[in-house]
Amino acid sequence: MAELKGVQMPTTQERNAREVFTSAARVWLQENVPARWRENRGSLSEKETDEIRHEWDRQLHRGGFAGLSLPKEFGGQGLSMVEEVIFHDLAAQAQAPDGLARIGRILTAPSLIGHGTDEQLARFLPKILNGDEIWCQGFSEPNAGSDLAGVSCRAVKVDGGYLISGRKTWTSFAKMAHRCLLLAQTDPSAPRHKNLTMFLLDMKQPGVNISPIKQASGLTHFAEVQFDDVFVSDADRVSTEGSGWKVAMTTLMNERGGVEATSRYVEIRSDMDLLLATLGDRPDLRKQLDELDIRVELVHWQVSKAVDLELDSPDFFRATSILKLLWSELWQETSILGLENMTPETSDHWRLQYLETRASSIYSGSNEIQRNIISERVLGLPR
Repeated sequence: MAELKGVQMPTTQERNAREVFTSAARVWLQENVPARWRENRGSLSEKETDEIRHEWDRQLHRGGFAGLSLPKEFGGQGLSMVEEVIFHDLAAQAQAPDGLARIGRILTAPSLIGHGTDEQLARFLPKILNGDEIWCQGFSEPNAGSDLAGVSCRAVKVDGGYLISGRKTWTSFAKMAHRCLLLAQTDPSAPRHKNLTMFLLDMKQPGVNISPIKQASGLTHFAEVQFDDVFVSDADRVSTEGSGWKVAMTTLMNERGGVEATSRYVEIRSDMDLLLATLGDRPDLRKQLDELDIRVELVHWQVSKAVDLELDSPDFFRATSILKLLWSELWQETSILGLENMTPETSDHWRLQYLETRASSIYSGSNEIQRNIISERVLGLPR
């Protein structure tokens, strides 16, 4: 059989190593996923949920499962994305929580590895991986959501650094974040895409004003953040001034890529299992449940396909481009079915999931914008 372009078939030694990893990860998850989360997560308060998720980050690090695909020289485990997918598959089966360090691990860490200095890597990666520092992402603004190149948050050069002024919105984890991966405009006279710079901003300083955004679900995952002449040093600038767009593309590739989709698969698989357990004996829903279940596994299949193409950047980009559309719209559909057919035991869960998933087609880049990216950059269609 001819090998696919970019696909590197695993050796016998690699397959054996993955079997050992799978066995160890399965046992660890069985022993460490909090029973309180597995049995009661639909009825936990937001504070209780955050506490469990934060402690889970620390558990992952203690167990050797944080930063699986990050190189060892940067504090990771030096494995491949295959192990990331395997672990998240097992985590889905074990109904494990998703930690609060996801932005740091999935977005900040790869961005720093690709563009940061040795000093930045040494300062930030250990605390990202061990769960001590929570990060937020300062990209979207009230007048620049999907048009990321249109951000107006300003970074004015001063002695030793910059003063940041402006507003960011829909900022996940802002209320508890220690640092922000922030995109700001440094040269208003420069052309679009060349006027932006990325910063690693300390959120625990004067001038950072956080206003939580209460969602329809009653939770406050997001916030609006006002920066009033907030200082960020030259040492906390990522790459050169004006290269922010390039850094942001690395960030977004990971935000919409395989690891993020695998994390979402954990949640959707858990919801699908709940639907099957509570509604699986209803003949009138059998066809719909089967179709949704197949689509859940198609997300997993597409992630696996992307993993096989990891060494071929263009094909990897094409394989991951569809993932955001797949998981976000599927998650909305599963929550609608759950809400329409909820039982007294599942009503709290499905009400929460329905309201929470309304935003999934907007965050991480709206699905409309993602369809444009696929049509232009993957299919080569004209604008």
